[in-house]
Amino acid sequence: MDGTVDGFRYGAVTPVAAYLMACLGGALGLRCIVRSLLDTRSWKPGWLALGAASIGCGIWTMHFIAMIGFHVKETRIRYDAATTVLSLVVAVVVVGIGVFIVGYRGTGRTVLAVAGTVTGLGVATMHYLGMAAMRLNGDVGYDPLGVALSVLIAIAAATAALWSAVTIRSLLMSLGASLVMGVAVSGMHYTGMAAVSVHVHDTPGGTWAGDSPMSLLLPMLLGPVVFLLLAGVVVMFDPMLVQGERPPVAHQDASAKGSAANSDASHRGSRRGPAWPTRKR
Repeated sequence: MDGTVDGFRYGAVTPVAAYLMACLGGALGLRCIVRSLLDTRSWKPGWLALGAASIGCGIWTMHFIAMIGFHVKETRIRYDAATTVLSLVVAVVVVGIGVFIVGYRGTGRTVLAVAGTVTGLGVATMHYLGMAAMRLNGDVGYDPLGVALSVLIAIAAATAALWSAVTIRSLLMSLGASLVMGVAVSGMHYTGMAAVSVHVHDTPGGTWAGDSPMSLLLPMLLGPVVFLLLAGVVVMFDPMLVQGERPPVAHQDASAKGSAANSDASHRGSRRGPAWPTRKR
C-alpha cells in the first residue's frame, strides 16, 4: 500500500526555520573563509575549519529541521541515532574538503569545478544518508529523475558558495550570497523530498528500532545550533570579519617605516641638544 506523504506537517514553520539555519550557517562560513584570505598571517587552517563546520552544521540543521515536518499518515517515523550523527560528520568533512581546496588553490575553473563537485556530492550524500536514518513500517523509494535533479542543484549550490567565499569581500554582499545559498540548499532538500515515495507494509503495528523525531532530533539539533551561535559571536567581535577589508600591506609597511624614522630623528635631536643659530661677524 502506498503511504500518504506530507512534507509540511507543521505548515510553513519548518521550511522557514530550516531556510534560516541554512542562511546562518552559510553566512558564518563565508565570513570565516574571507577572514582566512584577508590576513595570511592568521591561522588559516583554523579559520577554514571553522567556516567548513559552520556551513556543514547549517546544512545538516536545515535538513533535520525540515524532516521534523515530514510525516507519513499510515506509519510512525523513527530515526537511527548512529546514522543521523554520521550524516553530520559527512556534511562537515566533505564541505571542509571543498573549502580547503579553494582556500589554498584559489578559484580557477578546474579547481572550482572539482571543489564544487566534491562538496555538492557530499551535501547530497548527507541528505540521503539522513533519509536512510529513517525507520518506518514500510519501504522508501525515490524517483531517479528527482534524485538526479537534487544532486545537480547541490553541486551548483556548492560551486556558487565556494566561488562567493573567495571572491566576495564586503559584509552586505556575503549576506546576500548566504540568502541565495539558503534558497539553493533548501531547494535541493525539497527537490529530493519530492522524489520520495513510501510503500507501507500490510502488517499492522510492527516494531522497529529508533527514536521518535521529537525525542531524537530536537536534542541533537541543540548542539549544532549552539555551535552556530558561538561562531556568530566570534564573527561579531572580529572587526576584520565584519568590515571585510584591511589596509594594504605596502601602506602599512610605509607608515611603520615613516613612524620609525621620525622617532629616530627625534631621539638623535634630543641627544645633541637645541641647535642655536650662528651669527655672522
